Amino acid sequence: MKKYTDINADTIDGWNKEGWQWGIPISHEQFCRAKEGEWKILLTPTKIMPRKWLPQSLKGLKILGLASGGAQQIPVFAALGANCSVLDYSPSQIKSEIDVAAREGYEVEAIRGDMTEPLPFSDNSFDIIFHPVSNCYIREVDHVFNECYRVLKRGGILVCGLDNGVNYITDDEVTISNSLPFDPLENTEYMRKLERDNDGVQFSHTMEEQIGCQLKAGFRLTDIYEDTNGEGRLHELNIPTFIATRAIKE
Repeated sequence: MKKYTDINADTIDGWNKEGWQWGIPISHEQFCRAKEGEWKILLTPTKIMPRKWLPQSLKGLKILGLASGGAQQIPVFAALGANCSVLDYSPSQIKSEIDVAAREGYEVEAIRGDMTEPLPFSDNSFDIIFHPVSNCYIREVDHVFNECYRVLKRGGILVCGLDNGVNYITDDEVTISNSLPFDPLENTEYMRKLERDNDGVQFSHTMEEQIGCQLKAGFRLTDIYEDTNGEGRLHELNIPTFIATRAIKE
């Protein structure tokens, strides 16, 4: 039987062929502007991550983009002088990272890997982990945060974009139709809905999981903000569907 993470990798590759917004690499002009100090980073759909969440200078720092392929954020960090690695399970997202690095002339360690497995990095390897919205594609999140803690250096920073579960209670953004947790491996009706809409295999997570597991791993939470979908009825009603967190390894 095919692993659900393999299904998700295939799904995202298919979305990229259709022009998925989170798989469109930055342009050469955007890369050049980033080198000149003009840049912005998204952890969630619309709100720009505060610059103060990162050190003033990234030059020489080691950054891991965790489930962050697609060449949207990692090229910015590279333009700012960071030494970058990126792990993603979608072959097309990894290819974009390699292609943009070749285009712009920087080195990137681009690894196709499943974040539900042990991360292929040594302990205390990174200064920063950048982890945009992606936990919705895995069933358990505690392993991810434990691994982030392991591979970060002492004093390292973890920034995450996290789904708060609200998107999964409705199919049409009008009617509350689903109970939580949204787990298609347990509920065949949820799996049918995902298959019908070509949405891969997705899971809801509580804040107890998303933030609680960071704290249990040993992180200290330092800041948060909420965000919406950026479009649709929930966005129009200003209902938050995502949260971004900043935490450090002490």
